[in-house]
Amino acid sequence: MQLMTGAVRTYAWGSRTAIAELCGRPVPAPHPEAELWMGAHPADPALVHGPDGARSLLEVLRAEPVAELGERSRAAFGDRLPFLLKVLAADEPLSLQAHPSALQAEQGFADEQRRGIPLDSPVRNYRDASHKPELLCALTRFDALAGFREVSRTVELLAALDGPELAPYTALLSGQPDAGGLRALFTTWITLPRPSLDVLLPAVLDACVDHVRGLGPFAAEARTILELGESYPGDAGVLAALLLNRMTLQPGEAIYLPAGNLHTYLDGVGVEIMANSDNVLRGGLTPKHVDVAELLRVLDFAAGDVPVSSGTTDGGPEHTYPAPAAEFRLSRVDLVAGAAAVLSHDGPQVLLCTAGGAELAADGAVLALPRGSAVWVPAADGPVTVRAGRDGAQVFRARDGLER
Repeated sequence: MQLMTGAVRTYAWGSRTAIAELCGRPVPAPHPEAELWMGAHPADPALVHGPDGARSLLEVLRAEPVAELGERSRAAFGDRLPFLLKVLAADEPLSLQAHPSALQAEQGFADEQRRGIPLDSPVRNYRDASHKPELLCALTRFDALAGFREVSRTVELLAALDGPELAPYTALLSGQPDAGGLRALFTTWITLPRPSLDVLLPAVLDACVDHVRGLGPFAAEARTILELGESYPGDAGVLAALLLNRMTLQPGEAIYLPAGNLHTYLDGVGVEIMANSDNVLRGGLTPKHVDVAELLRVLDFAAGDVPVSSGTTDGGPEHTYPAPAAEFRLSRVDLVAGAAAVLSHDGPQVLLCTAGGAELAADGAVLALPRGSAVWVPAADGPVTVRAGRDGAQVFRARDGLER
């Protein structure tokens, strides 16, 4: 059991305060800090602090895979950590994106390797051969667009915005109110020629202004489209965003995003866990590479609400967020001052304190876990006892999702 330092990723949409404040560093940070990676992804592994100083978690796993990962995890995933834990802090919207299934990732990675596209190329879609299901739990109010909205509701939204420029597209979807209609409309919008886009997008934004002023039934959705239009002028992804569920998560609420789910995070801070991958197919709201053909290959056009979970518990302090992915499981442990919980597991774990502070005990060792700090717990350490300090504690627990 050792303290670990996550790797900070500085993207333009990040926050200059959230991650720095959580970790107890000066605010504001010199650059926008978007993500804090606590895992063993080759692009940015965390550092583990032991008696001999700081070492990359990748190096630690390579040196003693049996002790660090455990036999059950190694049998399922090999000598690699199957999950990646992050803190995500968005002050501006992320790119509109989706992630591939396991088969799609394997095929896409092999194809780009065969074509000789460098791994660090800006036109590369697949950085690895893994799928990337993910789950996000809000630490603050968290706004997102995720998954295609129920078609009948989207037809209502388009009709409410009204206007001759939108009428043909409203008719297209109302005439085929299913996944096929969504695919046809999304494909049409995302591939609009520039002259057509320069006519349609301003008309849509004007309609959104009128809808917000008139306190229409889709005012929240229209306001989001206006904000996206201001941040990404002339971007076809603004139109595509009209088709997605507009969601607000409260602290402690989580959503699971499977392969093919089109989404973007708009604003807020959350704890995110995913399969250990960095594969992203973008669909707009970004100056980065957008491969429309490949995006369409991975998108799931099934429509409906995205379930929101507050976690399940057996009556104890640990709330577990359900997810079908074998690579990960995320839970939240809430403890009042002086209370304790025993976390049993026979695989690798990462524990992250997001409020208060705690003391950890495992395999005869004791370690302080203040707010903003994380700990690497190897499989060989066995159960971990978490005891809250005088201000209580909130600890997120990342582990694999193998059945027990």
